[in-house]
Amino acid sequence: MPITDPRFPNLRVFEHALIQHKLTLLRDARTNSEDFRALLNEIAGLMVFEVSRNFPTRALMVQTPLESCEGRTLSRPVTLAPILRAGLGMTDGILRLFPEARVGHIGIQRDEQSRAPINYYTRFPTDVANGPVLVVDPMLATGGSAAHAIDHLKRLGCRDLQMVCLVAAPEGVQRLLQRHPEVPVFAAALDRQLDENAYIRPGLGDAGDRIFGTVGA
Repeated sequence: MPITDPRFPNLRVFEHALIQHKLTLLRDARTNSEDFRALLNEIAGLMVFEVSRNFPTRALMVQTPLESCEGRTLSRPVTLAPILRAGLGMTDGILRLFPEARVGHIGIQRDEQSRAPINYYTRFPTDVANGPVLVVDPMLATGGSAAHAIDHLKRLGCRDLQMVCLVAAPEGVQRLLQRHPEVPVFAAALDRQLDENAYIRPGLGDAGDRIFGTVGA
């Protein structure tokens, strides 16, 4: 079970031994892109196993080799909403648990003059509001992109929203608490702070670059 933080009632942090072990390897600057991607997906799958604990289900009768019995099945479609580009690095691990889940996409960049977040790409199922939506991004730094993505999904009618990230900064968690207090934030770690360049400290570097091997590009 994730633990809570009295400062942030919206935050749930996973202290599971396997998650923390893999997160430590993920932080290591010596971890190459191939291993980084594998670890990221493994952690995402472990986290979402718990995140999905209260997804709605319905009864379903099935025929076993011996007799019929009543089981349970998910009653509403699950949609993943990775924030491009780094969020894509977590989707495979989640889809291993939910191969039937749909994957929407949202790309967000900052306007160079106003510095306000703007969408450069969005694509979601027309019935995205009919089930749980997991907003996925490895890093929750300032919280600007995550808050903007949730704003967009709410305009589409979504109400069952959850944020899933690996590493969060207090500043980002606080921003989501102010903007979207009802949306839970699930993380593998709450790190110390943002630095002057809005990098999470100690963090794990630029997740997108480490996923796609574009460090120094």
